[in-house]
Amino acid sequence: MKNFWDGRNVFITGCTGLLGSWLTKALIEKGSNVVGLIRDLVPHSYLYSSDFANKINIVRGEVEDYFLLERILNEYEIDCVFHLAAQTIVGIANRNPISTFESNIKGTWNIMEACRRNPLVKRIVVASSDKAYGDHEKLPYNEETSLQGSHPYDVSKSCADLIAQAYFKTYQLPVCINRCGNFYGGGDLNFNRIIPGTILSVLRNEPPIIRSDGTFIRDYFYIKDGVEAYICVAEKMEELNIYGQAFNFSNEIQVTVLELTNIILELMDRKDLKPIILNEAKGEIKHQYLSAQKAREVLKWKPHYTLEQGLKETIEWYKEFFERIKFEKQKYIKVLSQHE
Repeated sequence: MKNFWDGRNVFITGCTGLLGSWLTKALIEKGSNVVGLIRDLVPHSYLYSSDFANKINIVRGEVEDYFLLERILNEYEIDCVFHLAAQTIVGIANRNPISTFESNIKGTWNIMEACRRNPLVKRIVVASSDKAYGDHEKLPYNEETSLQGSHPYDVSKSCADLIAQAYFKTYQLPVCINRCGNFYGGGDLNFNRIIPGTILSVLRNEPPIIRSDGTFIRDYFYIKDGVEAYICVAEKMEELNIYGQAFNFSNEIQVTVLELTNIILELMDRKDLKPIILNEAKGEIKHQYLSAQKAREVLKWKPHYTLEQGLKETIEWYKEFFERIKFEKQKYIKVLSQHE
């Protein structure tokens, strides 16, 4: 939507994450005034390596701090909120559920309550997940599928999703909920995830590691399509009167972990590296994938990237990233040697 974002005050939680970094970049390029909430300094985050951190207002803090959120919305006169901040790693949630619940559940009710108390906030997009649906025999999930997470991470996303719905139904808060598949793309520094982990293994000339038995099915959703999905919902929220609704976003291609790993190996011309299957995954749903029919019909949204196209761009990003890291390290060592 032309000029929609020009001069608009936007607040993004979790702006150093994969989605947050790319969304921040897109909104700055569209002319928005972006305020980003950052808990930890992550120097290699795409937000910093792309230099867009220097183009936003940064507030250091956590979504668990309610009064900080209230101050941000008030002092920066925020119109639009993208609530992305979360602990997103399933294994970490299983090891330490309390911190995950604090971030994902408490953080969400804090954002919702702070927005409820601020009349300037006109649109809120909350990042839910396909994990919010939990385990179902009938697939793909559509937006009417019940939210029934049973493991810590899934439960945290089910709860956050329901909290956002409650604030619309009870207080008419102008909120929408996005449920996406597994994001991938350049800038994901969580190398325990299958795509960046596999690419890293290949670049190290090592066989990739698969934690599960390789048959788990997931939705893999390219980050650039994800950014467009979030922007689309925010732009059309008022126009289409879709407040309170949830939308699935997916390229609707189902692939097993082993199939995905082999695609990456083929794209990187390293089919000689045979994956090591550990079969150790616990507390995870075996098969998950989404129907994006509602988004296609209501929002007229569609993905622009195939899985192979997204993976090719992602592989090139990581190649350049590790070359830059290597160069910076060599430069640092050279400087040190000159001072000895």
